[in-house]
Amino acid sequence: MQSFADKLKIFKENKVVNWHEHVWADAKGNLNVADADRLVEGAKKAGFDVLVCSLPVTRGNPAPEMCKRYNDLVYEAMNRYPGIIQGMCYVNPGYAKEAVKEIDRCINELGMIGVKLYNQYYLSDPAVHSVIEKCIELDIPILEHAGKMHPRSEDQPFISDGTHFAMAAEKFPEALFIYAHIGGGGDYHWSLKAIADYPNIFLDISGSIYDEDIIEETVRKIGVERVMFGTDGSFSSSMGKLLGCKLSEAEKIAILNNKTMERYLERGMKRC
Repeated sequence: MQSFADKLKIFKENKVVNWHEHVWADAKGNLNVADADRLVEGAKKAGFDVLVCSLPVTRGNPAPEMCKRYNDLVYEAMNRYPGIIQGMCYVNPGYAKEAVKEIDRCINELGMIGVKLYNQYYLSDPAVHSVIEKCIELDIPILEHAGKMHPRSEDQPFISDGTHFAMAAEKFPEALFIYAHIGGGGDYHWSLKAIADYPNIFLDISGSIYDEDIIEETVRKIGVERVMFGTDGSFSSSMGKLLGCKLSEAEKIAILNNKTMERYLERGMKRC
């Protein structure tokens, strides 16, 4: 029987790209350096090579100034850990003009590699169209907070599920969407069924839910080539789900470093 230490070698001996992590602000609104240091230290011990990080506002409808401030903190983290932390630009699509301008700044001036959206709007809402069109123009992915709640959470009334992703993907087939944390909450079977036929929707395996067969079902429904590794604050959960699932080693390695997404990382690395 393979020991646990031997099982962990898959992280040490292969490139690991963690597509869903965060840095945070401290009580004074500055980068929480201590938490960021712990994040990177833990990633190195776990065998992760790259952390793709954002700093979203998870409550209310933040003004553009707050989004810009938070993106500057991500940029600070990128500079503190060059080659390890790559950034995603967070915006509020409700401020369409300002959001598009901020995306342009973050991608072309700060060297970020994608856009992070939270639940201020459904992904399929027309309010998000300008952001999606800008991401198509810049050829960058959109990582959207997602879940399927029963009943819908009062504190996240506009959380996008697979049907919202499907509507956006059908309207914008040139865009690349990432369904965040398939294990993040609610009925993931619903969302897998909804997104299965849309090749421009990828997903990451992060989230605290680790039902038996969740990874296998995900791969069966959408194919391993559309699945990405991510942790969203919980290294052990995502590592355990991958180690414990009944995929082949080659499939697990494909998830750890999704080949389709490599070109975005390469673009970011050139700016380091």
